[in-house]
Amino acid sequence: MAGLLAAVAAVAAAGILAAPASLAAQSPVEAVRAYREAHGAEILAEYRELLALPNVASDSAGVWRNAEYLRDRLDGLGFAAELLTLPGTPPVVFGQLRVPGATRTLALYVHYDGQPVDTAGWTHGPWEPTLYTRSMEAGGEPRPFPEPGEAVDPEWRIYARSAGDDKAPFAALFPVLDAFRDEGIAPTSNLLVFLEGEEEAGSPRLGEYLARHRGRLDEADIWLFLDGPVHPTGRPLITFGVRGVTALSVTVYGPTRPLHSGHYGNWAPVPGMMLSRLLASMKDETGRVLVDGFYDTVEPLGAEERAALDALPDTDPELMRELGLARTEGAPESLAERLLLPSLTVKGLASGNVGPLTRNVIPAEATAELGIRLVEGNDPDHLEDLVEAHIRAQGYHIVRDDPDLESRLAHPRIAKVERQGGYPAARTDMSLPVVRSVVAAARQVAGDELVLVPTLGGSLPLYLFTDGLGKPAVIVPIANADDNQHAPDENIRVGNLWYGMELFAALLAME
Repeated sequence: MAGLLAAVAAVAAAGILAAPASLAAQSPVEAVRAYREAHGAEILAEYRELLALPNVASDSAGVWRNAEYLRDRLDGLGFAAELLTLPGTPPVVFGQLRVPGATRTLALYVHYDGQPVDTAGWTHGPWEPTLYTRSMEAGGEPRPFPEPGEAVDPEWRIYARSAGDDKAPFAALFPVLDAFRDEGIAPTSNLLVFLEGEEEAGSPRLGEYLARHRGRLDEADIWLFLDGPVHPTGRPLITFGVRGVTALSVTVYGPTRPLHSGHYGNWAPVPGMMLSRLLASMKDETGRVLVDGFYDTVEPLGAEERAALDALPDTDPELMRELGLARTEGAPESLAERLLLPSLTVKGLASGNVGPLTRNVIPAEATAELGIRLVEGNDPDHLEDLVEAHIRAQGYHIVRDDPDLESRLAHPRIAKVERQGGYPAARTDMSLPVVRSVVAAARQVAGDELVLVPTLGGSLPLYLFTDGLGKPAVIVPIANADDNQHAPDENIRVGNLWYGMELFAALLAME
């Protein structure tokens, strides 16, 4: 280790790799903890500065200010940092840190953009970071940010847009790199940093960025996604996959115009009834999807994934009580087990009016918006094909546009199906040696409290990394589960930042 540090000092003149080799007889995690205890107020002050920068993806000027701030911060830490650009889209902040002697490269993904805001729903301005003594729900009160040397309570909350999703990793990662520099600690891996600026807008150009700069990304051995909240119980979490997503809009037709239900009831087909029967044919009362072949391409779990699933805490009873549910689909399977199967959901229904606007009519049409969540092994187009085949099997002629009179007269049942696009699921094999190293490093900090989840229920384009780049990807979240991400009064619990610092220290120094 001493030889590595000497080599590091010899090749770098500034930044994290230029610090004097003053490594104390303490672990990297202990060194970072000591740094945090000495500089807690300064860490929060820096985070306050970053949170004050508006970062909605549609605000080009604001996004660029964020990107330049992050580039300059990485540059000051010894990274070769730059802004990667494509016309008409927020830049990617890219940084590289070479560690002499390192034989592994960690790639860190974070997004720096935030969700749009309705300021009317916020207690304070979304970009006016405000410190509270506890969460608002727990009766916390606003208080000033601490002065240097003042003790920091881990139960404090900072309220601001992106406080939890997804600027929190910066407030944990940068101080770790500061501490490593001050203590002469070198990471054990080369580092790539990839910071995206339009994740909350759906990452429309992410694939293009990755393809254009693939030559610079191929050296990564694993991607660590520093995004999302910990387990709902508050326990530390690592997850190894996400579900994919696609969607269909289905419209069925009755008469060419709305008809008086008294004059034409019992004679003219009723689109709402037709659609109800069609949807009911797709799923039984237990929640099993009845579309032929819907489950056939599901990739089975490996032994380690099954063991992780069996070890998950049982939070279903508490969640059912919170949500007022007397039953769940697929019982007795748990929520975590159900997330490992593709799902078919009716997201919305429309036909005629309800409430005070109800009229005595037979509407001309009825529409359902269907959502499909995919798991490893599923292809979006294939599952859409299966749903369409099921619709045809119920006697429907499928069209892509509203039918003309000739089509209406030729086919007793017509369904317009509009495919809305999507992407596949992704899941990383937990038995890979580099993945086991990540888990072992996290256990140094989290111990037996660490929760390993094979797949999250939500969706994000992780497949661009696992399939597109051919690299394993692991999600390593640090934000509190009640951070109100995407909602008014988004927040971060300070103790979660402290956990993140120790976790990142362990990951950057893992064997």
